[in-house]
Amino acid sequence: MKWYFDTALIDSNQHIINRLEEKKQKLALCRPLPESVLHKIKSELSLEWTYHSNNIEGNTLNLNETRVVLEHGMTIKGKTLKEHLEIVNHHEAIDYVGQLVNTESMLSQNDILELHRIVMTHIEKDFAGRFRNGGVRIGGAGFIPPNALKVFDLMAALLQNVHSYYDSWPVLWLATLYHHHFVYIHPFFDGNGRTVRLSMNVLLMKAGYPPAIILQQDRKKYYAALESANKGDYQRLFLLMLQAAERSLNIYIHALPTQSEDDDYALISEIVSEPSIPYAQEYISNLARKGLIDAYKEGRNWLTRRSAILEYWQSKQSE
Repeated sequence: MKWYFDTALIDSNQHIINRLEEKKQKLALCRPLPESVLHKIKSELSLEWTYHSNNIEGNTLNLNETRVVLEHGMTIKGKTLKEHLEIVNHHEAIDYVGQLVNTESMLSQNDILELHRIVMTHIEKDFAGRFRNGGVRIGGAGFIPPNALKVFDLMAALLQNVHSYYDSWPVLWLATLYHHHFVYIHPFFDGNGRTVRLSMNVLLMKAGYPPAIILQQDRKKYYAALESANKGDYQRLFLLMLQAAERSLNIYIHALPTQSEDDDYALISEIVSEPSIPYAQEYISNLARKGLIDAYKEGRNWLTRRSAILEYWQSKQSE
């Protein structure tokens, strides 16, 4: 599958890209963050990353149960050994992602194989850390992954494209293409989703972004976006990537000691009760879903800033 720079798609989302770059720069200016703040954020994001990524793949432990497994080493009654191993393995894989981010070298095939090995340790004995050597079919997907004999070369080409365009293309667009092409190649018998969401974040974090976490509440949207990408339409997957990155940026920025109350995010349902807000809740929620205002998702609810809504309203008045 050919890689290309979709100028029209990039242009239509440039306002979001610019907003994220401004937030990333704001965060960079505040570094180094206080150690206590940094540790707290990293711990919470690692927990969420592990929970959401595993839940997307069918793991049934909820967020609090995931926390108990990781923080106290306890087992959860009624949950399988495999589910517990998925939690522990993914958390260890995040540590390896951190090591990769702190190296000067770019993501390699060996890095991806090692991430997969960690993710599948004690779960898949024969193929943990090895590309598949047979065919696979993905239930519900509208395509059949390439022949196993092509996997090595396709993965090499995938990483060559990453290396070629990393310094010239917006990293969020590059991560979107990488994510889709990895899933399309489906290089492993199992563990592809968790491995691609880990390795994708190596690309983002090397560029100064925090990890972009696809929420389990967006599972259907995520799979639909990948299906659209199979047909050459990357808008849905790109927007999902942008929103995931913005959510993590907001979590970091919200923890900064320089934040004022005017920058606080709140539920849209709470903000619309203010008389100064010119829009109804559903309209603002629609703006948030499309990325037209500064907003992010927690669970099934959207949060935004009062000032973000008013900025949007003022821009429309001046058109």
